[in-house]
Amino acid sequence: MPAREEPWQAGVGGRAWPLLTLGAAQSTGGRVSPSADSGGAAMTETTSYSGNGLVLVKNPHLDLMEEDVLYHLDLGTKTHNLPAMFGDIKFVCVGGSPNRMRAFAQFMQRELGLAAAGEDVADICAGSDRYAMYRAGPVLSISHGMGIPSISIMLHELIKLLHHAKCRDVTIIRIGTSGGLGIEAGSVVITDTAVDSSFRPRFEQVVLGDVVVRSTELDKDLAEELLACSRDIPDFPTLIGHTMCTYDFYEGQGRLDGALCSFSSEKKLEYLRRAYEAGVRNIEMESSAFAALCRLCGLKAAVVCVTLLDRLEGDQIRASHEVLWEYQQRPQRLIAAFIRKRLGLTRTD
Repeated sequence: MPAREEPWQAGVGGRAWPLLTLGAAQSTGGRVSPSADSGGAAMTETTSYSGNGLVLVKNPHLDLMEEDVLYHLDLGTKTHNLPAMFGDIKFVCVGGSPNRMRAFAQFMQRELGLAAAGEDVADICAGSDRYAMYRAGPVLSISHGMGIPSISIMLHELIKLLHHAKCRDVTIIRIGTSGGLGIEAGSVVITDTAVDSSFRPRFEQVVLGDVVVRSTELDKDLAEELLACSRDIPDFPTLIGHTMCTYDFYEGQGRLDGALCSFSSEKKLEYLRRAYEAGVRNIEMESSAFAALCRLCGLKAAVVCVTLLDRLEGDQIRASHEVLWEYQQRPQRLIAAFIRKRLGLTRTD
């Protein structure tokens, strides 16, 4: 389906924040073509970033709807003034756990000088028990649950929310945890490309019986910008690498400790070593869907995850709660530094 790049006007709601300047991007329409390596059964969708800063939706049926109910977010175009609520959002950070994303919103309030330490934030999606959403100035913090199905549902409704709110020049970042591959526990991996279990940079979505293949490349300039910010936080290692996205935590990631296991430890290690040789540095369960949807809808996106262990050394996470809590702060600290730099803010503490 061709990309819709209509001349919508950007909304301006709430507090005015410093103007963010983004590099120019190419503008091309999405296209669908048969996949050569699948006998024509699969379809390939490709697109580039829109270049005009707007969040694209590629669904002509939305124009025929009197109201768009964002059911899982407990929001809607008739029940809420979305441009007023979200029109000035510039950064969206998503992560699996509602508690973690609430803590991140509180952290960002302090980092941006908006609230005192410990001050609570309101859950914008309090009427739903599926996801949680918090705001700290120009930053939106949202939980997405675990796995591709859960993050896909959230992203469809989030992207429509940003579109209806007329947001412009939004940067979206997934922050979370992962299993490392050949790197020490506590390392932070900035994803350049999400790959599937065969180490291919693609996400396959079945649509009405057809397999649609979508690119999973992330914005390379954004990844490099994040890596540059990490140099000011020297107390943990940060690197750029491929992230392998799987459909489950146990068998799909080659773990020996699930309720089911049909392979040997030798076969597991041989597979993980091949993944490492293919450039994979961590493993999780959301990045491919995240990269594909964001790219198709014109969003500059990044994935930044800390590793909780090295999967070449074991399967179970044995670090203490205190150590794991500190690990989970590392992506948040990096993203906070990135946002402060983008906004031209300097630390006062």
